[in-house]
Amino acid sequence: MKKLSARRRHPLAALVVLIFALAATGGLYTALAPADEAKAAKGSGSSLAIKEGKKLYAVGCASCHGTGGQGSSDGPSLVGVGAAAVDFQVGTGRMPAQKPEAQAPKKPVKYDQAEIDQLAAYVASLGPGPNVPNKSQYDPNESDAAAGGELFRTNCAQCHNFTGEGGALSKGKFAPDLGDVSKKHIYEAMQTGPQSMPSYPDSVITEKGKGDIIAYLETVNSEESDSPGGYGLGGFGPVSEGLFAWVFGLGVMVAVAVWVAARTAKAKKS
Repeated sequence: MKKLSARRRHPLAALVVLIFALAATGGLYTALAPADEAKAAKGSGSSLAIKEGKKLYAVGCASCHGTGGQGSSDGPSLVGVGAAAVDFQVGTGRMPAQKPEAQAPKKPVKYDQAEIDQLAAYVASLGPGPNVPNKSQYDPNESDAAAGGELFRTNCAQCHNFTGEGGALSKGKFAPDLGDVSKKHIYEAMQTGPQSMPSYPDSVITEKGKGDIIAYLETVNSEESDSPGGYGLGGFGPVSEGLFAWVFGLGVMVAVAVWVAARTAKAKKS
């Protein structure tokens, strides 16, 4: 026992214990640190995006939407609109707006995608809102164009008409043509309801339903798509077709009736 006690009091005993403790700590850190480091890196990247987005916002957006996104007489509040709204509005060139008007039209895009992502990150930090969708949401592997057509005719055709050709609304506003709109931006528009359009959260139209609507629009606007009813008259549906039949069809019938009456009257005189 005395011999063992003497070894414990050896001057190098404390050093051996310290080395063993450091080795154990290093091993535990190696086993547990990667996940924490990934989270830290992600958080650091997000913070940097928000910081850069705030700079871009101060230059291009604050004059209308306020320094903190609270809105002003020249622009609505951006608190709670989410990253998807920014990706749609800025990604289609509608924002920044050139001048006050009834509706911001689609224009050439002012920012590259990295800058748009930074702006979206900053606005998303102001309040919770819809996120930018991923490809599996707006371009799913399986979608039902027929089901999408039913949803589109029920919820969208009254403004965009049956094939997404667009149309006029009141007070100088309009529903845009959807033929050349990207799938992601169509999905984001349904999420966020830009300008006069109502929003369709997943509780109203499910994620799959949105994908089906996009599949329907892609089908009816494809170059291979033929109208089974003949000439489409711009795709405006039964109203334009009925007007065509009324004006030209009835006009032809009236002309024929006048011609027959004239011939009959001439025959009686002779």
